[in-house]
Amino acid sequence: MAPNKSSFTPPLLVFLSSFLLLSFPSQAAFNITRLLGRFPEFSTFNTYLTQTNISIGINRRQTITVLAVENSAMSPVTGKSLDDIKNILRLHVILDYYDLAKLHKLTNKTALVTTLFQATGQATEHQGFLNVTESSNGDIVFGSAVAGSPLRSRLLKPVASQPFNISVLQISTPVLAIGVGGVVTIPPSPPPPSGPPAAAPGPGGAEATPPPASSTGPPAMAPSAEPPAPGAGAGAGAGADSPVADAPAGDGPASSPLGPVADRSIEDTPRVEPASGTTKIAIGTYLAAVIPFMSILLSII
Repeated sequence: MAPNKSSFTPPLLVFLSSFLLLSFPSQAAFNITRLLGRFPEFSTFNTYLTQTNISIGINRRQTITVLAVENSAMSPVTGKSLDDIKNILRLHVILDYYDLAKLHKLTNKTALVTTLFQATGQATEHQGFLNVTESSNGDIVFGSAVAGSPLRSRLLKPVASQPFNISVLQISTPVLAIGVGGVVTIPPSPPPPSGPPAAAPGPGGAEATPPPASSTGPPAMAPSAEPPAPGAGAGAGAGADSPVADAPAGDGPASSPLGPVADRSIEDTPRVEPASGTTKIAIGTYLAAVIPFMSILLSII
């Protein structure tokens, strides 16, 4: 008696389905170039990401934070060689996910976080790390973790996010580190703004309306009082402080007590769109090649 095909077909289909899922390459969940392309005030920063190929490295990762700088505040970077610009911009890519809520819940209000520059192997001492601190007035400020570096880059507002994959935050001025990108000295912290500081969620995570971005004037600058520098391995970034190769251990979705509600404070910011139609075309081509193979196997049984 001929064997019943129905007893063989399900295992075969399960095998082929598993083969397709395991062999098909994963696609990037976001595209930083398209994302920043929605905001003309970041066109200079976005152009440099593309020219230096840093955008490719960002799109390959699954968990990342980008510190974007407005056009009018890019003067400390413009005019440098492309290699120097590349290393400076690597300091603006944090290899973990940070949104406003997470930044306001740092252990002891300070942390060291790992940047893309650390992954190059070029960093010495703490050049590949950033010091992020919540100051006494509630502002979040960033600076190089190199000893003596000022915390002069103030968080202004969230730009876009996809929890817990990518977060784009606007800072007031580029982050500079001695010895990175040809930087010899770092200018002192600028004076505090004449008006009230830019609105930002307080430690409780309540939503506040950020001021509109301006491409015609400089953004609000960081306060002159320098926040205390954290100790090595302090705060929420301690788990990502070790040197990394291309894909650090901290590059997966960070465990966080915030859960899916962590991003409520930026719910009005644009969400990142999933991969475009290129993925659909690739899947269709792949299935077209596999379906005849499945038909042959089914006819043999």
